[in-house]
Amino acid sequence: MTTRDENELLTRTGPGTPMGGLLRQYWVPALLPEELPEPDGPPIRLQLLGEQLVAFRDSHGRIGLLDKHCAHRGASLFFGRNAEGGLRCVYHGWKYDVAGRCVDMPNEPEPLTGDEDSPAAQAEATRAAGAPRPFKEGIQLKAYPVCEWGGIVWTYMGPARPPPALPALEWTLVPDAHRYVAKRVQECNYLQALEGGVDLSHIAFLHRTLDPGRDREDQKLTRRDVRPTFEVVETDCGLMIAARRHADAGRSYWRISQFIMPWYTMFPPLIDEGAGGHAWVPIDDERCWAFSITWDPDKPPSVVGEGIYGELIPGTYRPRANRDNDYLVDRAAQRTVSFTGIPGFAAQDCAVQESMGAIVDRSRERLGPSDLPILALRRRLRAAANAFLAGGEVPGLDPRSQHVRPAAVVLPREIPVAVGAKDALSADPGTSR
Repeated sequence: MTTRDENELLTRTGPGTPMGGLLRQYWVPALLPEELPEPDGPPIRLQLLGEQLVAFRDSHGRIGLLDKHCAHRGASLFFGRNAEGGLRCVYHGWKYDVAGRCVDMPNEPEPLTGDEDSPAAQAEATRAAGAPRPFKEGIQLKAYPVCEWGGIVWTYMGPARPPPALPALEWTLVPDAHRYVAKRVQECNYLQALEGGVDLSHIAFLHRTLDPGRDREDQKLTRRDVRPTFEVVETDCGLMIAARRHADAGRSYWRISQFIMPWYTMFPPLIDEGAGGHAWVPIDDERCWAFSITWDPDKPPSVVGEGIYGELIPGTYRPRANRDNDYLVDRAAQRTVSFTGIPGFAAQDCAVQESMGAIVDRSRERLGPSDLPILALRRRLRAAANAFLAGGEVPGLDPRSQHVRPAAVVLPREIPVAVGAKDALSADPGTSR
């Protein structure tokens, strides 16, 4: 059982929290390049790990990620003018570059030290050679390093300088045409969504169709055995989760997921298709960004659709199927088409995960053998947070440890999955599926 104190440790990610401190040691998926499509375009609001930020692309194409509030009087820079190499607050005209430095304050006389009413300061200025230091040179907004890589705009919110190496998950390394990336907001704590990514028993129910004749081959194999057994192996980067189902005489069907610290999941591919994955990034403690990725190292992905990614409300990243419309549940379809009557995998997952509440009380759960991956995930995160607090090593930062893939394979029953699926699970650069 997860205690209330353990639940607090795992789910609170704001500044000053143990888990928030751990998560800030990693590069954070922040936004999609499409959100800042051109230099000097409109800035956007962005919230990550409980911090209110603003992002903009300056005249030179560089991206800035700054504290949302002007250092002068706290006005929102979302309303700012993005031009001529910086973002200018519309209240009094203070302007900031992508590093958060104040480069202009047109409403203030020059030179100004910020303490011009202090007699001591005036005397010191008189004694000092040259002019006093301009006031603007002492103004610095919180600003985070940013990098465009692998179809995502990343930021580093931790203290290390220089930051750690960029992630090297397989989908960041394939050609752009071999990768599809989307995002949506999910209205629950990141851990509820992350746990769904390692829970390989729910697919036989939540995502079940009611017409076996329409099942894909992988769905037929899953339907055949709804009681998988699990093997969970701790890896350098996270966890390997393998679900074993009976396939036919003498053979087992294995679906193998990867959890990569601190918020990535890779789900097993459809047979003979590319792979998929998610990054579950906290917006705050009650919402998260779901970055969804489909990729294939050998060719452009062929399975990209609304069922996996979900349709969005135009102009937003909120799903059209959401809690306000009961996720478009169709009770007639629930009798004849699908187990839930909710269209699309993403909406099905959202419906059950958001229905638990913003932060589920895990102390009330009743977990069974099928929940082994859930417990392993919590232990891995809890141990990493405690080690970080004690000054220990942060797991999963070495890009070489991230060269893993999910897999779906049928093996002779006597062959261990670690042996039979070894090649399928390796994503060393240059290898094919």
